Amino acid sequence: MTTPDEPVWLVTGADGMLARDLLPRLERAGIRAVGVGRSGLDITDPDAVRSVLEAHRPALVVNCAAWTAVDEAEEKEAEAHAVNGTGPRLLAEECGALRAVLLQVSTDYVFDGTATRPYPEDAPPAPRTVYGRSKLAGERAVLEALPHTGYVVRTAWLFGEHGNSFVRTMIRLAGGTGPVEVVDDQRGQPTWTGDLADRLVLLGRAALAGTAPSGIYHGTSSGDATWFELAAEVFTLLGADASRVRPVSSDRFVRPAARPAYSVLGHDRWQEAGMERMSHWREAVARAWPGVCRAEAAAIRSSPRTRRP
Repeated sequence: MTTPDEPVWLVTGADGMLARDLLPRLERAGIRAVGVGRSGLDITDPDAVRSVLEAHRPALVVNCAAWTAVDEAEEKEAEAHAVNGTGPRLLAEECGALRAVLLQVSTDYVFDGTATRPYPEDAPPAPRTVYGRSKLAGERAVLEALPHTGYVVRTAWLFGEHGNSFVRTMIRLAGGTGPVEVVDDQRGQPTWTGDLADRLVLLGRAALAGTAPSGIYHGTSSGDATWFELAAEVFTLLGADASRVRPVSSDRFVRPAARPAYSVLGHDRWQEAGMERMSHWREAVARAWPGVCRAEAAAIRSSPRTRRP
């Protein structure tokens, strides 16, 4: 049970995949939270940011709002930078005025993807895409404006019950026939939005309690895999024929924005906050599996192509 004088958490991007997992977890944790979607807050508008934050006066803001269309960003650089760079700066400035904590969700795309061992939190960024550069601008704005109360949580390869994801795409393709070609030369960490949401709750509480140092954290699952290995795991869990999944190189799927070949992130900083690293990606997939399958089944049933006349 919450009371009106309890600290408020404000979650931006409330309509997105991560925030839709985060908000129910905050409620179950007894945290008084307010979610605002794109229609309720344009984070690129200084007056809107000031108005919303002053109205709610949050103790902590979790910024889940982002431009996530990686390829489209290559042609719409100004728009991507406005959402991913300017927006976090405006939030950070207002959080500073209110003495609020800010948790900024970022990405593995701030690195160039050429490493051969996990990127530590203090590895020098070197983004190769507009999306990566825009997210790095947001990181730097938050850490510069809020050196003691700004937190950056980089994540990657997200999947969950809400929105589109690689895992849900593979579930759909497993219901078909014939081979499914999947890239096997990009390596990363499949991360369940539920796990990341749980971690944001823990980190936010620790930040407010003063037990988690400010700065950069990597919010991805332990272990690593290629997209091909993740696809094979999905087929196996479904009881489908995993031999239908065929490994191919990235040159079979040329995209406007370069994909990192190596997106494995290190997790040493969690120890400084008194927390263990997140669980292995296979364990995360197994725990997320029932909910993801239910969500995909519901989406298929509601599709115009499968609806009965």
